[in-house]
Amino acid sequence: MKTSAFVYPWDVNGDPEAPARLARLGAAQVTLAAAYHSTRALTPRHPRHRVVTAEHAAVLYPLGDRWAGRAPRPCPAGDWASGDAYGEAAAALAAAGLEVHTWVVLAHNSRLGAEYPDTSVVNAYGDRYPWAPCIAQPATRAYLVDLAAEAAVRPGARGTELESLGWYGLAHLHAHDKIGGVGLGAAGQYLMSLCFCPDCRAGYAERGLDPGRVAAAVRTALEPLWRGAPDDGGWAGVVKLLGEPLATATRAWRDETARTLQEAAVAAVRAAAPGGFQVLLHADPVSYHCGANAGVDPAHILTVADGVVVPCTGGTGPLAPFADQRRAGAVLAANFTVVSGMGGSPGTLAADAARARAAGATELRLYHAGLASDADLAAVREALTGR
Repeated sequence: MKTSAFVYPWDVNGDPEAPARLARLGAAQVTLAAAYHSTRALTPRHPRHRVVTAEHAAVLYPLGDRWAGRAPRPCPAGDWASGDAYGEAAAALAAAGLEVHTWVVLAHNSRLGAEYPDTSVVNAYGDRYPWAPCIAQPATRAYLVDLAAEAAVRPGARGTELESLGWYGLAHLHAHDKIGGVGLGAAGQYLMSLCFCPDCRAGYAERGLDPGRVAAAVRTALEPLWRGAPDDGGWAGVVKLLGEPLATATRAWRDETARTLQEAAVAAVRAAAPGGFQVLLHADPVSYHCGANAGVDPAHILTVADGVVVPCTGGTGPLAPFADQRRAGAVLAANFTVVSGMGGSPGTLAADAARARAAGATELRLYHAGLASDADLAAVREALTGR
């Protein structure tokens, strides 16, 4: 199966050995970050540094003219990826014989929430989530669609992978997170991720709901969880806590909002891209799920994008709803963490890949070649090349 390894520009720039090292890994492709959120990352083999602190969400290339006079607009990176860091790394990787695709993070941006607080998701208690742009807001949607088109279609790129193209919610590693004191399961996470910003309130009202009453109902539904009641999990748990009519109405609003954003962003990328440009989404087959792997309707998304990248470190089960669509030519990329210190198991990659293929995967993704130790990379190389 075709395999791609995730990489940051700072893993490559300033390290002349990096492109050849990645080429020897056995992956034919790299998925290189072009727009990324804040992070702190190890660079265990770089000759000049060991830790890179990306202080805020940023584009890793020079901004285009489309952003002149606009607000919000993307932020350029600081000294961790200054100038055209993406372009420099992409050129070096291509020269080593690797096919380069862009990696674009969209609705996950704490800097946006800090500078433009009104863009953020607002929960039923009135708390803002600055890391989570509300994808129902017209200006935010326009920002995300234009960012997708610009960051995805970089010179020489053969395709893109769009991450967090959907709702973000409560569950997020935000600074030094301290939100685990109450065990919110899947149902509680959904309720705490519902947005009540003015645009979402208007969306509920358009569906005949009183948004104030919806918010009150969400708070009432959550109260037993705050007191320690078990979260039954899954959609059945949401229905039990909120009641079927309200649960269905909130999901319908959110599903439609995410679906139309995904359609618009993919269309914008295609309009900007050359022929044959591949567009994939990092996706979760449960449409109400939030996060980097955006919740999607598998039957719908495979008519919009060329395929999906699906998290499989915890098992290949999430592949099945996409494989069941049996769409000829669709890319189903199984994404495995191969960093032992981050819960990955590079030593079992060959077996994992075989299971993924049996479950319908057509490609593999490896997270993350820049972060992995030498031992992890050696295990990956053996799995991919046999040596």
